[in-house]
Amino acid sequence: MTTHVQSGAEFLKRETIGLYEPHGPEALAVTSEKSARSNLELCWAIDDWPKWRQAAHDVKAYTVAHLDQLLDQFAKNLEAKGVTVLWAKDAEEANQLVLDVARENQVKTVVKAKSMISEEMDLNHFLEKQGITAIETDLGEYIVQLAKQRPTHIVTPALHLAAAEIGELFKEKLGEEFTAVHEDLTMIARKHLREKFITADMGISGINFGIAETGSFCLVENEGNIGLSTTAPKIHVALMGIEKLVPKLEYLPLFLNMLPRMGTGQKLTTYVHLFNGPTEGRKMYVILIDNGRSEIVEQPEFRKMLHCIRCGLCLNNCPIYRHVGGWAYGWVYPGPMGTVLTSNLVGIEKAYSLPFASSLCGACSEICPVKIDLAHMIVRLRKKAIDRGTKARTILDRITWKFYALAMQGNFRFKFLMFAVKMGIRIARFLPWHPDKLGQWTRGRELPEIPKEPAFRDWWRKHEE
Repeated sequence: MTTHVQSGAEFLKRETIGLYEPHGPEALAVTSEKSARSNLELCWAIDDWPKWRQAAHDVKAYTVAHLDQLLDQFAKNLEAKGVTVLWAKDAEEANQLVLDVARENQVKTVVKAKSMISEEMDLNHFLEKQGITAIETDLGEYIVQLAKQRPTHIVTPALHLAAAEIGELFKEKLGEEFTAVHEDLTMIARKHLREKFITADMGISGINFGIAETGSFCLVENEGNIGLSTTAPKIHVALMGIEKLVPKLEYLPLFLNMLPRMGTGQKLTTYVHLFNGPTEGRKMYVILIDNGRSEIVEQPEFRKMLHCIRCGLCLNNCPIYRHVGGWAYGWVYPGPMGTVLTSNLVGIEKAYSLPFASSLCGACSEICPVKIDLAHMIVRLRKKAIDRGTKARTILDRITWKFYALAMQGNFRFKFLMFAVKMGIRIARFLPWHPDKLGQWTRGRELPEIPKEPAFRDWWRKHEE
């Protein structure tokens, strides 16, 4: 079933399909802040918004607490509808299951709807190594795939690219005439993707919400590519992280109202798809993927991370993400939710630095639609990283933080530290090269300007009377 609530032309007028005119760190900060403000205004216009948040939190808390039972119910109800249900303990096993389905059905080409779990699996590269062509069909994902890049945002993958850059990319990769007009760029992508939908042997999608009670699953979108990816080919493979369940169908409208508001600033997405099994002559597979989620369930201090509905608002609201972008986080999931999720899925030893790349301002916790206390989770991850000590921290890390702690313990020491920093910046500007980590940092950045105005403590001393 598909519900159409907004025309494609209306949606193209919005700045939420990955074609952003400004680019670079400053533009990323402005665009993310604008998006967060727009989304929150839409939510705060609802009188019962706090009640919505609490209700969503309670539903997800129940889901995680009864995850084993709900997964069993979900799988049985899917199978009763003719869906083949497969289970994967990790990304490697999930990739192999996709490959087995593809080989069993002589699949050579695949069209993919947007799916963060497939990014987590690195599915495209895996299939490519096996001789199977996988084409992203979400506009933003299609753009970054052509550019051989990773998405920089979980909702708007090409947030970092300007329309002119995309025009140059389409000219180079697709042989099209250059244009920077958003609608024209969209039509170019449509022209090239339309044939892929028709000729593909298999379609792959993610799942936004699985409904345990009915054995149904839901996908939301704005572009129509999910509908084509899942219905044009005769085989549909849906990938789902095991936490993406809701217990009953009656809870789905709550999340369908919340996710678009927080994700793209809409009351409802253009299309809402509910899948209830394959039609005659077609095959449908659902692969339920753990990949570290069961271990998160067993950790009370991080269990609520599995409440996440992937709206991306904590990214837009995070001052760190706004200035460094998604790639700086080193894996699939960026921002505050990425800091917590990545640290738990790949291990704190591999993601040691992530919890420290945070201002701990708490903005992420304040706006999360399912009330995940991300800020306190990040603090706990810092302690976890420190406790692992020798495995995670280098000697330089230890010396740096010891020196910083010492310098912050007295007024004179703090002043001396600030004086040393200013002198260091002045000296570094004249050096022909910068050593070690300083060199890594300055290869892509300018050293900060030293403020001409006096420090706040000097201003306060001058004006305190």
